[in-house]
Amino acid sequence: MTSTLPIKDKSDAGRSFKIAPFKKEIKKTTPHKHNNYFEIIFLSKGNGIHTIDARQFPVRPPLIYIVRMEQVHHWDLQDEPAGYVLLLKKAFIDNSLDKELKNLLVGVSAYNCLYFTEQEIIEHLFDMLAKEYLPEGNNNTPVIEGLLKVLFAKILQIARPLQPPTLKKANLFEQFQELLSEDKTIKNNVAHYAALLHTTPQNLNAHCRKAAAQPAREVLASFIISEAKRLLIYTNMTVLEISQSLDFKDNSHFIKYFKRYTDHTPQAFRSII
Repeated sequence: MTSTLPIKDKSDAGRSFKIAPFKKEIKKTTPHKHNNYFEIIFLSKGNGIHTIDARQFPVRPPLIYIVRMEQVHHWDLQDEPAGYVLLLKKAFIDNSLDKELKNLLVGVSAYNCLYFTEQEIIEHLFDMLAKEYLPEGNNNTPVIEGLLKVLFAKILQIARPLQPPTLKKANLFEQFQELLSEDKTIKNNVAHYAALLHTTPQNLNAHCRKAAAQPAREVLASFIISEAKRLLIYTNMTVLEISQSLDFKDNSHFIKYFKRYTDHTPQAFRSII
């Protein structure tokens, strides 16, 4: 158990896109997260368990995992793996002028685990991306973006998800979600995020209700509770330290808040996991 969540960065400095073969020596890893990019992991070989936010996904290739920036994950593999790891930073998508690519990425990122039977086409697309990848150059090229677009579309066409997708996001709601994932300092205050998004709390609330059928405070609460669970599961931070890191001035308020959404106190939740 650690005092903080380890953060790993496998990206190349100054690069917003990277693709590399999945390292064969990786069998077991400690729980960690990636703050500045999300991963799309394709496995053609391997056996074991991949855990994302305390949920275990069997490794039964061929399959694809999507690990978002805020999520904690770790591996427990029994056999030698094979496949690719694709890293995407928000800057890559922001620099793209292809709206359809962005829409397809939103569709893919609604899942954590996708199984499929047609391995050849998916593996071929990853192979092509690896050949086009320039470690020292600009990868926001029409070829790279075109291949990603085909890959995402094909994944959505043939994959079998283990869980239903999240609701389609409205634009401001999506920005709110991204801001929560990227902001290293969490604020338990909707008005704070509305100001960062250059809108009013009322407008943000309306967009959240339209996209997720929830007010903005409930969207924020869901994120805070998820982050609290991660810290309770994967670190040895005290409940007081966690409450302070999540912008609760009063520890008793955090305990009541957590129990309201989970039916457990933070300490009870930690003891049953």
